[in-house]
Amino acid sequence: MLSLGVGPFALSVDHLIVLAAFAGALVTGWWAARYRTGRNPEATLFSLLVLALLGARLGFVASYAGVYLEKPWQIVDLRDGGFSLAAGLLTLLACAVWKGWRQPALRMPLAAALAVGLLCWWSGGMLTRQYQQRLGMPTAALHDLHGAPVSLPGTDPRPLVVNLWASWCPPCRREVPVLLEAQAQRPDLRFVFINQGEAPAAVSNFLATAGLDQQQIAYDPDSQWGRQLGSAALPTTLFYSHDGTLLGSHLGELSGASLADALNVFTAP
Repeated sequence: MLSLGVGPFALSVDHLIVLAAFAGALVTGWWAARYRTGRNPEATLFSLLVLALLGARLGFVASYAGVYLEKPWQIVDLRDGGFSLAAGLLTLLACAVWKGWRQPALRMPLAAALAVGLLCWWSGGMLTRQYQQRLGMPTAALHDLHGAPVSLPGTDPRPLVVNLWASWCPPCRREVPVLLEAQAQRPDLRFVFINQGEAPAAVSNFLATAGLDQQQIAYDPDSQWGRQLGSAALPTTLFYSHDGTLLGSHLGELSGASLADALNVFTAP
C-alpha cells in the first residue's frame, strides 16, 4: 500500500507513519507523567511537531532556493511534500532540549515520549521501504494508442519514472510541465505516463496541448496499476530501478524542487 483514502483526502504511507509515531509519543508521555511522575507533555509535543515541520520545510526551501525563487508562491504550498529530514530532526531535538531545560517537570516524560515516537517512526519507515522494494512492478496489462501491449520495464536499460495520471485530475495536468522539464534535463532516465481509466480518444486533446508524445503514454483502462500498488489518489509518481525495483514514490502534485529531490533516489548509494 502506497496511500490510503480518507474521505476526499488521501494520505501517503509516510504520513500515516508520522501520525502513528505521534500517537505513540502522546500515549508514552501521558503514561510517563502519570506513573513515573512529571508533567504531561501533550501540549509540548503538539508544538514540537509544528516547529519540526516548519524547520523541515524551511530547510528544504533553503536547499532548493534557486527553484523556489523562480516561483516563490510555491514556498507555502506544502502539497508538494518538500521537507528536509535533517532540518526537521535538528529543529525537533533543539526545541525539545530547550523545553526540558526551561521546565524540569517535563524532562523525563518528554524524553520518553520522543524516544518512543522516533523509534516508531524509524521502524515504520524501515518496514515500509522493505515492503515496497519487495512489491515489484504491477503485472496489469498496459497498451499504447493503437492497442498494442506495452511492457515495463521492457528492454530500455534506463531507470523509470512512472506517473499515474488522468486528464480529469487538475494536479495531474499542472505537474506535466515539471515532469517534461525534468525529462529534458535527465536523458539518463525514462519517463512513462500511465493513464488511469481513460480511453485514448478521451485524452487526445489534452495530450496535444500538453506536449506529451504518444510514445510516452501507456493506457491502463481498468486502473489496475493503482489498485495493485495500493495507490488511493492521483497523481502518483513512482521511481523504479532499471530492473523494476520500486525505489520511492510521491503522492500528489510535484513541484520542480520536490521532483528534483525525489530523483535523488537514482544517485543515492
